[in-house]
Amino acid sequence: MSDTTQTPPQTPTGTSHSQAEIEAAVRESVELDLPRTIAELSALVRIPSVAWSAFDPANVQASAEAVAALVRELGVFETVEIKRAAIEAEAGDSDAGELGQPAVLATRAARNGRPTVLLYAHHDVQPPGDDADWESEPYQPVVRGDRLYGRGAADDKAGIMAHVASVRSLIEAVGPDFDLGIALFIEGEEEFGSRSFANFLRDNRDALAADAIVVADSSNWDITTPALTVALRGNVTFKLTVRTLEHASHSGMFGGAVPDAMLATIRLLATLHDADGSVAVDGLRSHETVTPEYSEQQLRAETGLLPGVSPIGRGTILSRIWAQPTVTVTGIDAPSVANASNTLAPVVSVRISSRVAPGQPASEAFAAIEAHLRAHAPWGAELTISEVDKGEAFLVDTSGWAVREAKQAMADAWGVEPVDTGIGGSIPFISDLVREFPEAEILVTGVEDPDSRAHSPNESLHLGVFKRAVLSEALLLARLNARE
Repeated sequence: MSDTTQTPPQTPTGTSHSQAEIEAAVRESVELDLPRTIAELSALVRIPSVAWSAFDPANVQASAEAVAALVRELGVFETVEIKRAAIEAEAGDSDAGELGQPAVLATRAARNGRPTVLLYAHHDVQPPGDDADWESEPYQPVVRGDRLYGRGAADDKAGIMAHVASVRSLIEAVGPDFDLGIALFIEGEEEFGSRSFANFLRDNRDALAADAIVVADSSNWDITTPALTVALRGNVTFKLTVRTLEHASHSGMFGGAVPDAMLATIRLLATLHDADGSVAVDGLRSHETVTPEYSEQQLRAETGLLPGVSPIGRGTILSRIWAQPTVTVTGIDAPSVANASNTLAPVVSVRISSRVAPGQPASEAFAAIEAHLRAHAPWGAELTISEVDKGEAFLVDTSGWAVREAKQAMADAWGVEPVDTGIGGSIPFISDLVREFPEAEILVTGVEDPDSRAHSPNESLHLGVFKRAVLSEALLLARLNARE
C-alpha cells in the first residue's frame, strides 16, 4: 500500500473536494451529530444486555437487534446480519458446542484499490452489581456534569456508537458512494469470555478479512490525552469449588474438630499472595517493560483507594498494572450474613480471575495456578475446577502504516500527541484476530478514561473524550478512504 493520497474523493454530486475540505466536513458532522449520537448511545444503555448465564438472554438479543437497526439506518452496508457461532469445545463447561450470544456483522466491499477496515466493539455488558452502590439506576442513563452514567455507557456501547457515528460522518462528508471497505463486527459476549469468538471468525473469515482492525474497547491516558493501547495482559478465569463435608453439620457440636469448607477456602486463597500482596504462585511470570511516570497519588485518585490502605505489589505502579500477573477472587458462593446459621459449610465456590503478563501463554499460567491450588489445599479438601476461560496477552507492532495513520488522526482530533500505553485488563479475543488475520494491523483504541469505572458501579463516559474519540476514528476513515 502506498503512503500517498491518489484520486481526490468525490462528493455525492461528483464535485471533487480536497482532503482538507473533506476533513473539515467530517469535523462539522461529528460536532453537529453529537446530541443524536449520545441519544442513540443512551437508548443502548437502557438494554440490560448481560451475557452471563444467570441473566436473561432475551436482553442480549434485543441489544443485537437495536445495534443492527442503527447500522442498517446508515444505508451503506451491503449486508447487515445478526449471527451466532458455536462455543469452543475446549471452553471447559457444559455449554461447549452450544451457540454463543448474538453478534452483529455488517459488510461493505472496498472499491478502486482502497483498503478494508474492520471495526470491532461489543454490545454485552457487565452485571450491574448491587444497585445500592449506584448513584442512579444502572440501566437508566443520566448525564451529570460532563459525564454520561450507566452500565455500558463506556464499556463498550460507546465503542459501538464511535463506529456508527464515525461512519455517519464519513457519509455526510463524502456521500454514501465511498470506496473504503468496511466490516463491522459487534460481539455479544465479550464480558462472558468471548467463548464463541474463535468459531465466529472461522465461520465468517471472508466477511471479516481486513487490512486494519480497529478495536474500540480500551482507555485513554486521561481526559485530554489520547492513547493507543500497545500491550494487554491475558487472562484466566475459572470456578473453584472447595468441599470438606458430605453435608452441613452443627458448628457447636463438631466445630474445632472438623474443617468446614469456608475455613479451608480462606486458608487456600491466602496462599496465593505474599505479605505485600504480590502474587505468590510459582510459574506465573512478569514482562520486562519501561513504563511512564505514574505516582501513588494518581493511583489513589483514579481508584478510590482509602487513605489508610496501602497499594500492593512490587516494582513501578504501571509495571504492576501492565506487566505483572494478578490473581483476584471476584465472587463467592457461600451463605450470606443474613441467612447464616450455626453450621459448618460443606462446600464453598469462588470465581478466580487471573491477569497474565504479556509473553506468557494463558494455558501455562492456568497450569501454574491449578498446580498451586492443589498443592496447597488444606486438610485434604477436595477441589473441583470448572468453567475455565483463557485469553492470550497481546503486544502491538507499532511500526506499521495503520498505526501511523491512527496516531496522526488522534493527534489532529485531540490537539495532543497520543501516548503508547499498556492496559491491565484483557481483551482475550485479540489473539484470535492475530491468528486469523496475521497480515492485518490491529489498533486498540479507546472511548474510556481513568475515571470511567468500567465494570464498577457508577460506570461513566466523559462526553468530551467521546467526542474526540469519534472524531479520531472519523478522520482515520476519511484518510483511509483516500488511500490507494
